[in-house]
Amino acid sequence: MDMIDHSAHALSAPRQNWARNITFAARRLHTPASVAELQDIVAAGSAIRALGTGHSFNTVADTHGELVSVAGLPRAVEIDRAARTATVSAGLRFGEFTGELHRNGFALHNLGSLPHISVAGACATGTHGSGVANRALAGAVCALEFVTADGALVKTGRGDADFPGTVVSLGALGVVTRVTLDLVPAFEIQQWVYEGLPQDQLLDRFDEVMSEAYSVSLFTSWRDDPVDQVWLKRRTGEGGRGAAPHRWLGATLADGPRHPVPGMPARHCTEQQGTPGPWYARLPHFRLEFTPSNGDELQSEYFVDRRDAAAAYGALNRIRERIAPLLQIGEIRTVAADDLWLSPAQGRDSVAFHFTWVPDTAAVTPVVTAVEEALAPFAARPHWGKVFTTPPATLRGLYDHYTDFERLTERLDPTGTFRNDFLTRHFPRTDGGGPERAETVG
Repeated sequence: MDMIDHSAHALSAPRQNWARNITFAARRLHTPASVAELQDIVAAGSAIRALGTGHSFNTVADTHGELVSVAGLPRAVEIDRAARTATVSAGLRFGEFTGELHRNGFALHNLGSLPHISVAGACATGTHGSGVANRALAGAVCALEFVTADGALVKTGRGDADFPGTVVSLGALGVVTRVTLDLVPAFEIQQWVYEGLPQDQLLDRFDEVMSEAYSVSLFTSWRDDPVDQVWLKRRTGEGGRGAAPHRWLGATLADGPRHPVPGMPARHCTEQQGTPGPWYARLPHFRLEFTPSNGDELQSEYFVDRRDAAAAYGALNRIRERIAPLLQIGEIRTVAADDLWLSPAQGRDSVAFHFTWVPDTAAVTPVVTAVEEALAPFAARPHWGKVFTTPPATLRGLYDHYTDFERLTERLDPTGTFRNDFLTRHFPRTDGGGPERAETVG
């Protein structure tokens, strides 16, 4: 499933992103068939942005110049057994190569809810997955290859001084062509869904709840006190358990497969009810062969320190009457800390509060602002690829390496080839560098 048409040498760019809330301003989409062709396109351009699968909900991928997709580059999945790494084409979607890793006895430590997103796009925006001990997807990146503004092909790896600034990079440094990922031994997962977790159990035992399995997701409509669903993704044999009890902390084991959004068919979701399966077929919420939704939604997400989870939940609970009417479903997950400069989980074990809204920007935007105000005491960092209204000055104070990243962009892209409205707004240059105009997000 690829929501964006990447036909080679397309004469015009795709008109909209997957959610159809952003109309691209780009004049053209390039889909080069080789790295050399990509280098020529970038070197000749004055305003270039890389486009993944179009799953961002704001203008982070847009440009008034030209878009380029790396989906047409030669497919590569190169496994280094000794180093326990895999080097893959940046345009590959996770679901297109994780099965191959498994067949070779390896796995990634984490996966996002969708296997349909590209490796480069997910890492560049800080997209994550779940688990108290699991870092975001970008945490597995140990080396990158990318084309810089002058058309040069640059390689960088863990241990290089600026490497932590190059992974979650928002496309500001160049066009990524290959990504090298750390691997772990392959494993299997059993997935169970519980319904009706009492709120007091969650708040009094938050760490216990979120540590109950390898990956845990809480789904809530913010309409009633109990958490609607708890998805437990437990490694086979984890904790010596082969089956799940009917009752757990006051919640009840679901009597059949469930979809997170009420009324949606569960056949789109990865298999539940404890049936063992490979990690790549259980860690995502949705199956690769199904379209998880029609894109009729908006999304926002905020990361706070996991130690503040109960207090942050309480702050959101106090404005539930504003959240609930515009919400399709909310999700709460944990993400382990990393050292990547612009990662929303940089420097702190985090809890992520996710909101899937109805597709009504005018109605949703003031509620997004209300959510941000409620979470402001907890230094909430928004997901870079989703709808947010947090002012740039506030964002600057939330990241220890914000200025370091600005310096890195100025050094690697002095002419502003990869700058766009989004970057100009959030990372302004004193020289005004770059051809784009400032605009708001979302």
